[in-house]
Amino acid sequence: MKAINAAELAQWLADPARNAPQLVDVREPWETQICRIPGSELIPMRTVPDALNRLDTERPVVCICHHGHRSAHVAMFLLRQGFTDVYNLVGGVDAWARQVDPSMATY
Repeated sequence: MKAINAAELAQWLADPARNAPQLVDVREPWETQICRIPGSELIPMRTVPDALNRLDTERPVVCICHHGHRSAHVAMFLLRQGFTDVYNLVGGVDAWARQVDPSMATY
């Protein structure tokens, strides 16, 4: 698993020359009602094993949660399932709100 910070992810998403990653938000639905990174797909942590078919093993995956702890566990799980290009967003959506999008709500 690779770590990526909010600024690095923002640069990646803004670069049309790079293959866009799959943004997997592993938080609970109520959390995404407060804030979310545009383009992220909600797959709550407890449902990830049953949702593997929704992810493309050939594309990079960035796992996202509130502060980066749950997403780190999911990223490690994905690696064990055969995904090879997996990132954890260090600091989660909280870091994204503070470093990239200050207009985003925090909790």
